[in-house]
Amino acid sequence: MDGRLRSLLARVTGEVRELAVVEGETAYLRDPVFPVVRNRVHAEVVKAMLRQGGDPLVGPILNYVAACQNPDGSYNEVHVNYNEPSALITAFVGDALLEATDRYPHEEALRKARDFVIAAEMRPGYFLKSSGYTADHLNVDASCGAFLARYAERYDDGEARAAAMRAAENVVRHQRDGVYPYAVDKGTYPYVFDLPCVHYQGVTTYYLAKINEVLGDERVEKSLAEGARWLAAAQCPDGRFDWSGSGLSFAYYLSGAYAFALASFVYASRTDDRYREHADLCLDRLEQGVQGLAPRWEPGPWIGLVPAVVTTAKTATLGNYPLKHRAFRFGYGMYRQIARRQYAETAETQSFELLCRLLGVRSSTVEPSKNFPDLFMTSEILDCLSQSGIWGNHT
Repeated sequence: MDGRLRSLLARVTGEVRELAVVEGETAYLRDPVFPVVRNRVHAEVVKAMLRQGGDPLVGPILNYVAACQNPDGSYNEVHVNYNEPSALITAFVGDALLEATDRYPHEEALRKARDFVIAAEMRPGYFLKSSGYTADHLNVDASCGAFLARYAERYDDGEARAAAMRAAENVVRHQRDGVYPYAVDKGTYPYVFDLPCVHYQGVTTYYLAKINEVLGDERVEKSLAEGARWLAAAQCPDGRFDWSGSGLSFAYYLSGAYAFALASFVYASRTDDRYREHADLCLDRLEQGVQGLAPRWEPGPWIGLVPAVVTTAKTATLGNYPLKHRAFRFGYGMYRQIARRQYAETAETQSFELLCRLLGVRSSTVEPSKNFPDLFMTSEILDCLSQSGIWGNHT
C-alpha cells in the first residue's frame, strides 16, 4: 500500500499546487468553483505537504494563515453561506501550526489557537463548534481533542491533556452499537441529528484515534475497535459503502468518506490485520475516483439510479422525525443520487434552492446539481492519505 499511497498523494498534491496564488511572502489556494478561501483547506494541505517531506509553498501558506487569525485566537469557518469563528476550524489550523512548528514557527498564533479551543469546552468533553451551530457534534469534540492532545504532548500541557481526555470520554460515552452519532443534542438545529453516518463515522474515528495516539487509554481503544467494526460492516465486497444505513443527508456519498475510512482502517490494522483488506479497498476507490481534484461525491453510473431509490428511501426512514422532514430527506437524497451521476466544472445551485423552497426547509448547505471538482474534499483526502502513510509505517 505504501507505494500506492505515495503515488496518489504526489499526484493530488500536484493538482492542488496549481491552484496556489503567491503574493510576495504569502500564498493561498484559490477554490476553482466557489468564491471562498478556506482556512481548513490550507491547514489540511500544509499537513500533507509536511508529511511528504515539505514544499516551498508551506511557509507562504502558513504566513497567510497566521494573518487570518482573529484577535481572540479563533479562525473562521469559511463557507459559501457563512463566515464565522469556529473552534473546529481553529483546532485544524492549530494542528497544522503544531505540525510545522519546528520548521515554520508561529508560536503566538499556535498558543492563541490552543487557548481558544480550550475555552470552547462548554461542558465536559463538549466543544462548541460555533455560535451558529451549537449542538454537541461528536466529530467536533474528537477534532478539538486531537489538537489538544498533540499540543499537550509537545508542550507538556496538563490542562490541554485533561481537556483532550474529556473529549475522548464524551465521544466514547455516546457510542451505541459501534456508531458515533453525528450530534447528541439539538442545539440550533430543528431536530436532534442523532444519526449514523458512514462519512462522519470515519471522521470521528480518525480524530479519536489521533487523541488516543497520545493518551493510550484502553477504553478509547476498545471504542475505536467497535467503531472500525461498524464501518467495516458498511463496506461492500467491491469496496463501495452501503449508504442505506447512513442517515445524514448533507454527508450522503461524500467522496472523502473513503479517505477517513482508509485512515481509520489503517489505524485499526495496527492491532487487527483483518482491517488491511478494508483499507486496501478504500484506497482502490480513491485511486479510481480521484483523477484530478476529488469529486465532491462518489460518482455512480446511471444504470444504478433505479435501485438507488430503495437505498435513499431506507436512509430517509432512519431516526424519529416528522413526515415533512422525512420527505425532505428523501428528496434531498434523490437530488444527490442524480447530481453525483453528472459532472460540471462549475456549480449550479438553483435547483436545490427550489427544492428547499417547495418543502419549506432551510438548509445550511449549498448543493450543486452536478458533481464538481471539490478543493475542500481534496484537502481532507490529502490529510487522511498522508496520516495513513505514517500509521501504516508503524504496523
